[in-house]
Amino acid sequence: MELTLQQLKELLPKNPYADHWHRALAQLFPDYGINTPQRMAAFIAQCSHESAGFRVLQENLNYKPQTLRTLFPKYFPTDALAQEYASKPNKQEAIANRIYANRMGNGPEESGDGYRYRGRGLIQLTGKENYRWFAASLEISPEEASEYLTTFEGAAQPAYRDWE
Repeated sequence: MELTLQQLKELLPKNPYADHWHRALAQLFPDYGINTPQRMAAFIAQCSHESAGFRVLQENLNYKPQTLRTLFPKYFPTDALAQEYASKPNKQEAIANRIYANRMGNGPEESGDGYRYRGRGLIQLTGKENYRWFAASLEISPEEASEYLTTFEGAAQPAYRDWE
């Protein structure tokens, strides 16, 4: 079973890069056993849901103070702290470094790992441990993996690990 470009365009009607995604998916589907209409549909549906129709490939950390308090109360226990972070000129970086500090293999907040290893790809690969795993599977460095995740094939590839 092969996914046609026309089928993908119908599934991703608002995506201007359907042809690029089609090439990436066609290249990777056989390697991961996504070879039936049901498996293709499930994979595309999940990725589409996670990435707003294959359009959002990097975690958006542009939060307002109240949203920080709602989504991350453990890391922003007071209105004042949430306001402080939401007001920083580099707020997305600061927020990522705080919420991802000391977990998923990341170092402390000041290490910058939270932002460096923020969610990327169709299903948001997040955290230094996951970047290391992904990089090792491709025999590249985590830094190269970070860059690779900005490509169509790279953004799609981590999503396949659950399909093997």
